[in-house]
Amino acid sequence: MSSTQEKAGTDNSVPPATLNAQKASKGSAAAIAWLSFTTMFVIGTDTFLVAPMLPTLSRSFDVSTSISGWMVSAYALGFALFALVAGPLSDGRNRRSVLLLGFAGFTVATALCGVAPNFWTMILFRVLAGMSAALVTPQLWASIPVMVPADAIVKTMGLAGAGMSISQVVGVPIGGWLAASSWHVPFFAVAGLSVLVWLVLFRVFPSVPAATSTGGFFSVYAGLFRSRTFTWYLVGYLAYQTGVFETISFIGSWLADDFGLGVTAIGAAMMALGVGMAITSIFGSHLIKRLGEERTLAFAFVALILIYGAVPFAPNLATAITGLALGSVVLGLNYPIFMAMLLSRTTAARGTVSSLATTALYVGTMIGGFVGGILLSSFDGFHGVSGFTVACLVVAGLIFLGTGAFRPKEQEASAA
Repeated sequence: MSSTQEKAGTDNSVPPATLNAQKASKGSAAAIAWLSFTTMFVIGTDTFLVAPMLPTLSRSFDVSTSISGWMVSAYALGFALFALVAGPLSDGRNRRSVLLLGFAGFTVATALCGVAPNFWTMILFRVLAGMSAALVTPQLWASIPVMVPADAIVKTMGLAGAGMSISQVVGVPIGGWLAASSWHVPFFAVAGLSVLVWLVLFRVFPSVPAATSTGGFFSVYAGLFRSRTFTWYLVGYLAYQTGVFETISFIGSWLADDFGLGVTAIGAAMMALGVGMAITSIFGSHLIKRLGEERTLAFAFVALILIYGAVPFAPNLATAITGLALGSVVLGLNYPIFMAMLLSRTTAARGTVSSLATTALYVGTMIGGFVGGILLSSFDGFHGVSGFTVACLVVAGLIFLGTGAFRPKEQEASAA
């Protein structure tokens, strides 16, 4: 649909500030990677911390169980909505300053959750925590391409993604374990850990000046969406996340209905899937480097379509878990590639791109959750859910095929 020279909201020149940041950080790629991992782990853990405490919080605040779920949604809503504003606002500023400000706000808001006197103040503090987190994660994703050598970008993004993946695995059990004595403790624990991480970020995270002037708020988005390639990348990414999270959201329900698994067994299965995703996020860069990002992504799409198409026909629990585990392993390969693809379309608006990617993920999760519930009740077993996932993956795959995303860079350059 477009040549590789098309960039959203930028030209092909690299500003001196960016070059200086790159030169200053060549030897610190490993430090940046682990800082990104730790920061994403803390942010992600806070996201899932509340889930196991909902019964306790419901009793403490004297609200119904259904309403108590708003304490989980409030964080996600604050994150998703503010990300659309935070991205353009941060792109014209030093990313280190925005990162430290956002993480400080996140730390304070999380600590305030631990002293919330009633339900509505808890909702307020959770929204503020989500809004603050929306300032943090885009700065990490946008800074990685500047701070590390080109051949380490995917690896570093993979480690950052692994921090989020592992937080999904341990967030719920950590919340339950720490809340054994009091529901206040988990919030104070995460806030305390956040203070330590903030101090390390303050000491180690380098200055990352704005690449160029991004113009006004609306001009940032206008510049991005003038690129047809970027627009189709984002649409394809939305279709991909919608399908993937639809399946992930209803794995537990399927295992309970068809195989009779209890809550503990389902939790163990989900943890195993999360570990598989985290492992490939961390170590998959070796395979990606060997095959190339484009071939890896193409193979991953084919593998996921085959895996999720076959999973509903699993004759027993072991086969079903094995298939789902293979799917999780492949998912761990894709996330850093997608982020690298999206961020490659601009140098000036990488914070906005990261925010859009996060919003697409949340929108995909919302759509998948709505559609999946209907399909799970309308079809026997997992056939309806997996069928929708496969359809979404096919649509996303065709979009990326049309943009040339599966074509190795050297071939795309020669064809341009």
